[in-house]
Amino acid sequence: MPERDVSVGQLLLAEYQTVKDEQKTRIGFRDNLLYVTLTVVAAVVAAAAQAGRPAMLLALPPVCVVLGWTYLVNDQKISAIGAYVREDLGPRLARLADTDEAFAWESAHRTDARRGTRKALQCLVDLLAFCLVPLAGLTVYWAAAATGGGLLAMSVVEALAVLGLGWQVLSYAGYLGSG
Repeated sequence: MPERDVSVGQLLLAEYQTVKDEQKTRIGFRDNLLYVTLTVVAAVVAAAAQAGRPAMLLALPPVCVVLGWTYLVNDQKISAIGAYVREDLGPRLARLADTDEAFAWESAHRTDARRGTRKALQCLVDLLAFCLVPLAGLTVYWAAAATGGGLLAMSVVEALAVLGLGWQVLSYAGYLGSG
């Protein structure tokens, strides 16, 4: 049998490093999306208040839906990478190394007694940042009673988009079945 330059174990470890690097990058990007959302919301609210134009609040839903969806997709990919390491890559490497488990941290941190509470609170934060804030903006716009036909129709479409995102947030978090 010819001598190998690279072993299967080395390949698996290289793959592990690659997916963990992607996960780390996605975590940083995802977490920054919350800060970007807060900054954009503050800017839009301040501009609308200063100009006395509630119609400017109609910018909140599309921005929050786009940022929220991007946040959600990255969060799902982060979880998928963790599941892949726990359920596929780790067991293959453990078999090669003739050990019970590889990358134990990938599973161990999921057994924390407070994990469920953290996940529920994170879901609440996600809903607040990406859904409740734009719905509040729409409510202020509707209450201002200065709605034109086209803008009113657009605001209803925006509300439906925000509600759709909220449903996706709850679904991905596992509160509405599988996401």
